[in-house]
Amino acid sequence: MATTAPYGSWVSPITSDLVASEGGVQLGYVDISEDGVYWTESRPEENGRTALVYKPRNGEPVDVVRPGFNVRSRVHEYGGGAWFRDGKVIFCSSFDDSRLYRIDAPGAEPQAITPEPAEPHAWRYADGRVFAGGRLIVCVRETHGGGEPTNELVVLPTDGSAEPRAIGTGRDFYAAPRPSPDGARLAWLAWDHPYMPFEGTDLCVGDLAPDGSVTNGRRIAGSERESVFQPEWSSEGELHFVSDRAGWSNLYVERAGKVQALTSEKAELGYPQWVFDLTRYAFLTDGRIACLFTRAAVDGLELLDPKNGRLDRLDLPYTAYTPSLRSVGMRLVFAGASPTRRPEVVELDVQSGGQRVLRRSTELELDPGYIAVGQPIDFDGADGLTPHAFYYSPTTPDYSGPEDELPPLLVHVHGGPTAHVTNGLELSVQLFTSRGIAVVDLNYGGSTGYGREYRDRLRDRWGEVDIEDSAAAVHYLADRGDIDVERVQITGGSAGGYTTLMALAVRDEFASGASYFGVADLLTFHDDTHKFESHYDEYLVGPWPAAIEVYRNRSPITHADSISRPLLLLQGLDDKVVPPSQSEVIVEALKRRGIPYAYIAFEGEGHGFRKAENVKRATEAHLSFLAQVSGFELADEFEPIEIENLDTVAQ
Repeated sequence: MATTAPYGSWVSPITSDLVASEGGVQLGYVDISEDGVYWTESRPEENGRTALVYKPRNGEPVDVVRPGFNVRSRVHEYGGGAWFRDGKVIFCSSFDDSRLYRIDAPGAEPQAITPEPAEPHAWRYADGRVFAGGRLIVCVRETHGGGEPTNELVVLPTDGSAEPRAIGTGRDFYAAPRPSPDGARLAWLAWDHPYMPFEGTDLCVGDLAPDGSVTNGRRIAGSERESVFQPEWSSEGELHFVSDRAGWSNLYVERAGKVQALTSEKAELGYPQWVFDLTRYAFLTDGRIACLFTRAAVDGLELLDPKNGRLDRLDLPYTAYTPSLRSVGMRLVFAGASPTRRPEVVELDVQSGGQRVLRRSTELELDPGYIAVGQPIDFDGADGLTPHAFYYSPTTPDYSGPEDELPPLLVHVHGGPTAHVTNGLELSVQLFTSRGIAVVDLNYGGSTGYGREYRDRLRDRWGEVDIEDSAAAVHYLADRGDIDVERVQITGGSAGGYTTLMALAVRDEFASGASYFGVADLLTFHDDTHKFESHYDEYLVGPWPAAIEVYRNRSPITHADSISRPLLLLQGLDDKVVPPSQSEVIVEALKRRGIPYAYIAFEGEGHGFRKAENVKRATEAHLSFLAQVSGFELADEFEPIEIENLDTVAQ
């Protein structure tokens, strides 16, 4: 029988070590050939590096890169598109020096094919493709050297015999250069300040010469209010792409100079382009197209027959897919998760229905009794509109809470903020629910996965809609009798950290907060952040500098003297997106006023924690902080963190 014990004090098999190691493995970009399957995996136990793995068709997985090689790009700071291949030859970016390397076989010594810059990381590369019979590469290059970085499309020989040569210049940003199968045309995406790629992009096509030069460029689709995603050529040479021109992101094709819609779903085929080389559809040799559609923040793999527009959803257990889908023949490869299974790399034979799991992010088999499955909830939110969330109740077969007690609640606000959460299994959520702490994972107004109108709820309203929806979730769950309203903590990272800080300053629903590298001062952030996001705030807050008073009023630091509840701040010291100064200015305000707080800064970590020891420390710090400020004792035997001024709580 279950033991009765206070919520938060339950013994859990989901430990901080498990979250830091197994939970921290991220399965990323995949690819497939006739000979085998490739994928990337981040490894917390190897200082958070990203390795590239190859599994031959009838063999065991092997690392393509040597030990210590970190397959990541620094373009846009967020990177992505750090590797690509031509047959068995791999090309990849090294995070250590940002140069491009050629690897002729798994385990072979990487050969640099781009020059070493005068200053470290001055030239950065991403999102490449090989063309001209394997002779040339086209990719994005970002140049740093004083002032704002320059982004271009460049061409270089695959053997590194000549320096990269710019073929696309003049726009603020470029992405997705894709040569046509016959090598005669090049498609690419471009956009300019103040827009982000999920706001407005141009899809362009030009004539591609044998030496890589591009002429006669023309715009096929896109505008300042139309986002184009994943341009891709079919084997017949037809250009396909995803556009949100009709309010939802659907698949289109250009034929005979005219753009035609292949799908018209009230669903999202596109994905916010925070990183390069995301793929959500792939061609099959029978003419069908495999598509990853998101419907109400739940993913599904569907097969499109472009002849009649019919979509058939495949009966698979996965509800959250990494935005990387590739094909060869009638076979697909992807990484998917379900509410009860962590992400796994899967090869699927569409013709036979046969599936092979090639890699699991964890080999640990969790007892389903310890897994809380997210239940979708809707409620009245900002402006009388309906936001969405997944609610996770305290779950374990071993314990139950006292009849006269309700569980604490953790309100999780995702980052981005142009992003969304799914109901795929996250150990970072189960860490809390298996100890008796409820979690609500918000898709507040402004999140993706629900169409462009829903996403635009946050236009000019960041720091309002997200906060009101967070508070509304608390009221909804309290009215249902699910949670203890006196023990509610709000938490989030990056943009979610910003919402955390603002909510503690302007709302009363939250008894404490935990900010992971959150934005505190929108005025300084506008000048201090990196190029890619340097005008993102003009979508979220208002035109700069005309709306400077709005920026000031929406900055947590402006309201720091109103923060009276305990606050935990976690920050990477190498963060180029949200610099440490953003957390430090809040710390000084809390210190000055004697408000309970804890601040932990992590050496060698950027925007997000990758190293196992730091993930573990952050996890234990969060648990310890929540227990101390919420009045329960953890069963875990790690050392509690020291909270400054804790004796002032509730006095």
